[in-house]
Amino acid sequence: MAYLISVNAGTPIPTDHSSTPTTGIDKRPVDGPVRVTVPGPQGTAATGIAGDVICDVRVHGGPDKAVYAYAREDLDRWSAELGRMLTGGVFGENLTTSGLDVTGARIGERWRIGGGVLLEVASPRIPCRTFEAWLHESGWIRRFTERAEPGAYLRVLQPGEIRAGDPIEVVHSPAHDVTIGVAFRALTAEPALLPLLLAADELPERTKEKVRARLKQ
Repeated sequence: MAYLISVNAGTPIPTDHSSTPTTGIDKRPVDGPVRVTVPGPQGTAATGIAGDVICDVRVHGGPDKAVYAYAREDLDRWSAELGRMLTGGVFGENLTTSGLDVTGARIGERWRIGGGVLLEVASPRIPCRTFEAWLHESGWIRRFTERAEPGAYLRVLQPGEIRAGDPIEVVHSPAHDVTIGVAFRALTAEPALLPLLLAADELPERTKEKVRARLKQ
């Protein structure tokens, strides 16, 4: 059974590796129920997780990046490779999951968490230099890209409260084959896959515009 290991929220910490002087990547597990809502437009510093903070509003937050999920199984593989324990939230994820194939989730797939909250898979996370500096791992962007286990940004379709231990149920999976893993590879190291992405209507409009522009080049 898939379930939620932790809900993680961040507070600002200083950084020299972002376009802003602070970053919200340092996310820690939150006790008790956490309210999940539909955030305002990107650029308003709004996220879908109550108490969470983002700082670079140009690239984070908004309805298509309301919540970020990463699988505990993927964290465990990284832990073994890096030789250190990676706690829930260390990748900047809001949801640390268990028993859920996040990389294999289709764009537009819908997850019911705790019986009330409904989330929709929107797009993969693309690594940045803030992420690399946070982990203190040389060549991290390249390594993360090669592994192609990026985690998923999610939309909030039905608000509510969630907490650690809540079950996660996949209640809808689209007919196309555009997964988080395929989308990530297409947008990063394997541009030959880009035409496949247009089969996923649920992909964020900004991403679809970028894909069309790159295909015209």
